[in-house]
Amino acid sequence: MASRAHQSLTLDLGPLSAVVEKRVSSGEYASASEVVMEGLRALEREEQAVEDFLSENREVLRRKIAKALADPRPSISQDEVFARLRTRIAELKAR
Repeated sequence: MASRAHQSLTLDLGPLSAVVEKRVSSGEYASASEVVMEGLRALEREEQAVEDFLSENREVLRRKIAKALADPRPSISQDEVFARLRTRIAELKAR
């Protein structure tokens, strides 16, 4: 079994302290340290999943971005896009 390095930290969790306390008091975790460690493990998994996705799709994404940037049509503002979406949704609901 690999040796585990122990390091003590003091954290100001702010509003997240309620989340930690809820997990511990529910019995799901034995301590706040376990909750934080599990959160860090989840972060590692998430970052690895993103990296795996990018590694597998980097070239496809580059081509799509290049195509979008080369599109001669004028850009549409975010506000205009959402206004069009709201209009379209209202039309669909009215059917």
